[in-house]
Amino acid sequence: MNFVQPIRDPELIREIKRYLNDKSYRDYMLFVTGINSGLRISDILPLRVSDTKRAYFNITEKKTGKKKRIEMTPGLRREFKDYVEGKEDHEVLFKSREGVNKPIGRSMAYKILREAAQHVGLDDIGTHTLRKTFGYHFYKQYKDVALLQDIFNHSNPRITLKYIGIDQDEKDKAMKNFKI
Repeated sequence: MNFVQPIRDPELIREIKRYLNDKSYRDYMLFVTGINSGLRISDILPLRVSDTKRAYFNITEKKTGKKKRIEMTPGLRREFKDYVEGKEDHEVLFKSREGVNKPIGRSMAYKILREAAQHVGLDDIGTHTLRKTFGYHFYKQYKDVALLQDIFNHSNPRITLKYIGIDQDEKDKAMKNFKI
């Protein structure tokens, strides 16, 4: 398994959004949902239209089995309002072309993200990049590692900082400034 990175540069995020929106509204919304919620891809793919009708996601995490309530950002709520227009509550949000009302699979989500990353020249990108990107920018905005640790269900702050790439940022900065 490759170690993936968050997308640190806001301009690259904007470029990926533009690219995906031009290509597919579904793919764009998958990306936007991931970077604005911090949910794992396994918790994003089964979401239904009805899940967007509240101000929060009420989920049971696939990985941990824990029940979780995640408030939606105002921007994500606005995006969903347009995206679900004319769709029925039981419909999955990220529909596959295969099967009736089935979500795309993890491998398709990975392919979508890899293609967008390649378009903007990024490496070390995978489905977990969405969650890490959310965490990285949340931390940069609020500097509250304890809150982010709780959102991610991590056991300690060091794990959270390493997970979102803050440790790597600090190491890179130190090495760039090191002199003998």
